[in-house]
Amino acid sequence: MRYYPVFLDLKNKKCVVIGGGSVAERKAVTLLSCKADVCVISPDITPRLRELAKKKKLTYIKKRYEDKDIKNAFLVVAATNNRAANKAVFAAAKKYKCLLNIVDKPDESNFIVPSLISRGDLTIAVSTGGKSPALAKQIRKELQQRYGKEYEIFIKAMGKAREQVLKSVPSEKARRQIFTKLAKSNIINLLKKGNRKGFYKEIENILRMR
Repeated sequence: MRYYPVFLDLKNKKCVVIGGGSVAERKAVTLLSCKADVCVISPDITPRLRELAKKKKLTYIKKRYEDKDIKNAFLVVAATNNRAANKAVFAAAKKYKCLLNIVDKPDESNFIVPSLISRGDLTIAVSTGGKSPALAKQIRKELQQRYGKEYEIFIKAMGKAREQVLKSVPSEKARRQIFTKLAKSNIINLLKKGNRKGFYKEIENILRMR
């Protein structure tokens, strides 16, 4: 395995997106969802990026890329179709020791972006190591069917249950048993059927089983 799977905390970290097209837009929006400090550099940008800049959700610098633009960046995404620009970004990122992803050029990046499924705090990442993004996308679609939107509610409820158990159950062994029962239970099916009341009641029942 060449790549080390990791989830980065990008909150307030400076992340630079070079490029202003639809791919750059998608990358910038994802970074914003992680509460990153996003800066987009391009002679022109999409209407959505322009609107985000207008609302001060991100910083937009209208110009062509220069090496100094990423000097203090934590993470850089090069989303341009300009080969020369991508090469320049690659050299500068190596010099400044930035995390770099050149879209569709994994061999010139020091990290790649997996195909993601997000259900609230549940994130499932699928990667083929850059060998077949199409396959990763297909697997993602299959997993999206398996893990529906109900998992967002499920994960949030599990978080609250965990806090409750950590505060009220002193035995580590007993806590593990409760957490395992919650994870292995079929209560998610109650959510799939739209029975939220029954779902929360079952969680309470499991928490009483000590």
